[in-house]
Amino acid sequence: MPPSEAPRPRSAPTLKAAGAQRPGSTLEALVPSLRFMVGLVIAALVITGLYAGRTILVPLALAFLLSFVLDPLVVRLKRLGLPRLPAVILVVLTTLAVLGVGALFIGNEARQLSEQLPSYQTTIRKKLRSLAKELRAPGMFDGAKRTLDLVQSEVEAATPKPPAPGSGGGRSASVQRVEVQPPVLSPAQQAAAAVSALSRPLTDAGLVLVFVVFILLDRVDLRDRLLRLWGANLHGATDAMDEAGERITRYLTMQLLVNVSYGIPMAIGLWLIGVPGAFLWGALAGLMRFVPYVGAFVAAAFPLTLAFAVHPGWSLVLWTIGLIITLELISNNVIEPWLYGASTGLSVLSLIVAATFWATLWGPVGLIMATPLTVCLLVIGRYLPQLAFLDVLLGSQPALDEPTRIYQRLLAGDADEAIELSVNQIEAHKGSVAAFYSRVAVPVLRMAAGDHTRVATPEHRLRLIEGMDAVLDDLQAQYAPPASAPASSAMPVLCMGGQWEVDQLGARMLAHSLQLQGCPAATHALSAAAVTAETPVEDPQEDAPQVVCVVWLLPEPATLARQACRRLRRHWPGVRVVLALWGDASDDVEAGTAPLPEELHARYGADAVALSLAETLACAVQLQGAPVSEAFESAPIPANDEERLQALQASGVQSSEALRRACQHAATRAADIFDMPLAMVSLVGRDEQTPLCVYGSLPLATEGAAGEQDDVPAGTPQPRALSLCGHVVAASQALVVHDIARDARFAGNPALRGQRLRFYAGVPLRDAKGFVLGTLCLLDTRPRLFDAREKRLLQAMADDLMASWRELQPQPQPSVRPQPGGPDTDEPSATVGQIVPQ
Repeated sequence: MPPSEAPRPRSAPTLKAAGAQRPGSTLEALVPSLRFMVGLVIAALVITGLYAGRTILVPLALAFLLSFVLDPLVVRLKRLGLPRLPAVILVVLTTLAVLGVGALFIGNEARQLSEQLPSYQTTIRKKLRSLAKELRAPGMFDGAKRTLDLVQSEVEAATPKPPAPGSGGGRSASVQRVEVQPPVLSPAQQAAAAVSALSRPLTDAGLVLVFVVFILLDRVDLRDRLLRLWGANLHGATDAMDEAGERITRYLTMQLLVNVSYGIPMAIGLWLIGVPGAFLWGALAGLMRFVPYVGAFVAAAFPLTLAFAVHPGWSLVLWTIGLIITLELISNNVIEPWLYGASTGLSVLSLIVAATFWATLWGPVGLIMATPLTVCLLVIGRYLPQLAFLDVLLGSQPALDEPTRIYQRLLAGDADEAIELSVNQIEAHKGSVAAFYSRVAVPVLRMAAGDHTRVATPEHRLRLIEGMDAVLDDLQAQYAPPASAPASSAMPVLCMGGQWEVDQLGARMLAHSLQLQGCPAATHALSAAAVTAETPVEDPQEDAPQVVCVVWLLPEPATLARQACRRLRRHWPGVRVVLALWGDASDDVEAGTAPLPEELHARYGADAVALSLAETLACAVQLQGAPVSEAFESAPIPANDEERLQALQASGVQSSEALRRACQHAATRAADIFDMPLAMVSLVGRDEQTPLCVYGSLPLATEGAAGEQDDVPAGTPQPRALSLCGHVVAASQALVVHDIARDARFAGNPALRGQRLRFYAGVPLRDAKGFVLGTLCLLDTRPRLFDAREKRLLQAMADDLMASWRELQPQPQPSVRPQPGGPDTDEPSATVGQIVPQ
């Protein structure tokens, strides 16, 4: 063998390479375990510090808790013109006075009750003797007890007893009983013992008072320091602190209302029943309900004991038990759900675990502060990614959304539970199967398509396909389509999957939704990608379909989709093809890059391209009749439109320069806050929508389809039937359209197409009587997302604008008849639709 071809040793390099790779791979595998161990150590250190430092931490936590209640009062006094230091002192002194008066009242009630207690000794003694007599009376288990006693005595007699130790040959040792008497304390020693017992509570109360005063005085500085400790993200830190403060303040306020609504009826009811010290027990019941779970039982024990001692019979005890049970039922099932609602955002299990945890660490005070402290942990976990597990463990929101829950049940092979969840979701969507398919089932298919080549095993794929088939079979049986289709729909719609089994499942959902709408539709077993000249498509009916809908879950099926469209047209000349691209299209909408329908038609060669199930339904139905581009929903007319128009005329907004300036300021602020190119305040009259004030301008958009009408500049009046603001007025609620070109209700609106509008968000402007006079709206030429929080903020800005309208609205002047020969004074009308450049 030539030297150049001699085999080279491979063992050393192989071992070297393996040795070079193994440490890295080993460290990578150990990183999660190391992080978990470090987290456990940190958690143990934190818990140890909370327990060891409870002497200082408990008063400090109580002080922060009280500051959440007292700070709104301080802020209100500051708004009245009082400096912060006098405001804090006044609030603290008022709180101490209220607590002192309450303590005096409770002490007076307790003193009067203690004076009456000796008179109840005879009743207590008679009842105890009666109970003892009842207990000694023969019962149902007395025979068994006597038999067991007899057996036990016989066994003891038969068993020899060993001699006692130290008995000295069987002689019993005498046992002497020793009793230790406590020393008699002098009055001075008793006073010292009382002071020693009260020193700890008094010290804690003094610390709480000092901490409360300084927290209220330096609240702004403390907030700044916490923001500095949080990090550089001031937006997240500010939102976290605001949310925590809002939740805790709302919880404490609602708890105070719940306790008062429980204590006052308790006192009145005990007074009517005849239990002594009724107002004392009512106050105690209200206070003890601040202690979760345990406080209600402790507060109920005192009036029950006294009712037992006062009345010789049992009627008073039964009345007291009935009163307590009635108040508990009303408070737990009516008052608390009504007032609390979702004030804390904590789950029931997390509240119980938190109460046990904090009570173990800090005792009864920890039990009282368990809920506010856990709320703080929940908010921290919501805004700190490193502690996101706290939000998952403590929050009341479901850990998994409905699509993920159903997807997991299918992966686990539990089709029955997936069917149950699906039916529950359909009921939650008011029985709309199409809404369930669009919001829940299609996302399940998207997750399945995304995991198909990444993490899904063949077994998982088989479970998913079989489980989803079972779900669709059950839903088609429970929600059967109408028995007969309308006579006008003679030609069916054929639904096909694009390539994979998940596409075929989507085609079944589409066909079922069309059938429920009364449109004849069928599902073909062959996928569109498999259609070739050698594998002809068997028609499900004698006539060829008029519309073929091809469902695709792949993100970008460009080549396959174009080929499928050509093959389907070769097989069915004249057929109209709808491509239902149900892949992850929401990212394009969020990024504002969702293409126009015309661009997608040219890209795929289809008659219509839909990115959602709802859009696919609209395209399939419309392609049987009118073209998609010509269909739109006109703005309806509300029933009280005449009264609304009178309120609009009486508002004087069209003739008041001050009101127009306020509207211009609101439009400018809305465009700046929401980063929109165009914002306007519009009024909806009898026949047209009139922009009152417009800020900004729409950027140039891409050219639309040929034959489209000339561009209509934004800010010009337009017919009411074509305006989106007319829909807001008719529904009297906010309207958000993320992508107008993809919304079946407005895609064919000529006015919106002429302005190249893709996004709209409008909220109603309501006057004092509730009439919707117009809208505050945002517009853009690209698709955008607009969540519920932003919608609430826009509505709050509209409400503030209407509040300023009411302040600036001109008062009606008494009519004065002009003097003979005097000039008539006609006020010139204000310019409407003023456009201010951005």
